[in-house]
Amino acid sequence: MRRFGTQGPVNPEQHYVVARTEELTEFIKRVKEGRYIVIFAPRQTGKTTFFYAAMDVLATEEPNYLPIHLDFQAYKNLAPSDFYSNLTEDLREEIENTYHKSGKVPSEALKGFLENTTFTDNVSMLRGFNALARMLENQQVVILIDEFDGIPQVVLSDFLYALRRIYISRTSPRCPHSLGIIGVKSIAQLNYDRSISPFNINDDFALSNFTLDQVQELIGQYTDEVGQAFNPEVIESIHKQTGGQPFLVNRFAQILTEELDIPKTETITLAHFSAAHIQLVDENNTNLAHLTTNIRRNLRFESLLMRIVLYEEGVPFSLHNDLINELATYGVLARGTDRMCEIANPIYLHCILQVFKPIINGLEDDYFPGDTDGFQYLTDDGHIQMELLLNNFCDFIARAGYRILQVPETPQEFIGQHLLFAYLDQFVTSVNGTMYIEVPTGRGRMDLLILHNGGKYIVETKIWRSERGYAKGKEQLAAYLSTEGVTEGFYVVFDHREVPEPRTETEMIDGLTIRSYVIPVVQERPS
Repeated sequence: MRRFGTQGPVNPEQHYVVARTEELTEFIKRVKEGRYIVIFAPRQTGKTTFFYAAMDVLATEEPNYLPIHLDFQAYKNLAPSDFYSNLTEDLREEIENTYHKSGKVPSEALKGFLENTTFTDNVSMLRGFNALARMLENQQVVILIDEFDGIPQVVLSDFLYALRRIYISRTSPRCPHSLGIIGVKSIAQLNYDRSISPFNINDDFALSNFTLDQVQELIGQYTDEVGQAFNPEVIESIHKQTGGQPFLVNRFAQILTEELDIPKTETITLAHFSAAHIQLVDENNTNLAHLTTNIRRNLRFESLLMRIVLYEEGVPFSLHNDLINELATYGVLARGTDRMCEIANPIYLHCILQVFKPIINGLEDDYFPGDTDGFQYLTDDGHIQMELLLNNFCDFIARAGYRILQVPETPQEFIGQHLLFAYLDQFVTSVNGTMYIEVPTGRGRMDLLILHNGGKYIVETKIWRSERGYAKGKEQLAAYLSTEGVTEGFYVVFDHREVPEPRTETEMIDGLTIRSYVIPVVQERPS
């Protein structure tokens, strides 16, 4: 039986695989046109899997093309001579393997070329490729280079100059006819000793995250094969929480189908999804480990990420900004439809908040008054009394007073959201519920969705900007409640003005109940 794959490239024999038919068709079209194509995207987004699929198409459906797969991952620390000698050996093995798989026998001339040719530098590589083109019989060479970031820095410029020379030459047939490069960094981001990239002929190819239709296609393969159905709401939630990020989608499905011991006769429900969500965000899988490592690389990332999340004005998405460019390369940031920065998906946002949230803020013992705890905010039948819970949060902020300014390593402008997130997180954990962040993932709006005992509770939080913005936020929350089938929502706004206006009000909008809180945030410790 096949399974959902999260360890390296996936293949249709062992794993459920998204076909990416449209993307493959477009890629093969560019190969036939002789383009030199670059795919750059964060790790674990399916680039290598896509390349293998493209090679399979070329090998089985396009006999006039000779696909050669190279991988530079192990090359990083090689001296130039070792790099080119290993490159020669890899080319030799790939060509021999391709002929063997197709059942063809290479010509004597080609055999002699493979046995007697060794590249020593970029110039000998140029001559070698020209000679290879003459040895082949009616075949066009297509080279696909994986993990291109591993190329030794000392050979980078000369290697790309050589490829550029091949591309612009009038020699026919050109070898390689087409080239595919994949890596984490774009060609423009690579270090050329502060010079301009010599590879200005590349054709960028975008390999996007899975769409909802593709997630449905992937999980549908499992249902067709095993017979276990997913509630449609679960599939939609997986896509929303992951943003279609391929590793996260497969990991979610892997937990649900292999690790939660759900009987195969049962439909996978939103309750199962919640359990999988808890396991996913709590574990240190390779994808989330990469995320947390990358966002800690620069102390300036925290302020930028929090501003993107919590400020309604947003941050324009520009790859000319070094911080935005780096975070986009890591897959943390994406460009929204409004050309502003967004966190790539809610799971990443959840982890970002956990990374920048102090392990201990010093106020945990003050969340609930006296000897009470979170269970007093549950009804006798186990439902959360959200109004009382948030009323107590307002009282907690008042009780804490200036001490909220002493929470370690937390910028003052974000302290309200930090404390609300920590407060609700502690409560939800104590009553065995689930809390996760819902879309959207930017422009000053953060929606927290709490699931407990079959109930769904939605809290939206913002920073005060204006009376108009306050009113608009209520309308946004009402629209979101409608999409979630919830009749009551909670709106928490933190007021950092010198003369704040605390409010607590309940009103009906489009037949939905909106409970709003405007909470003053202390500006400074009193003398």
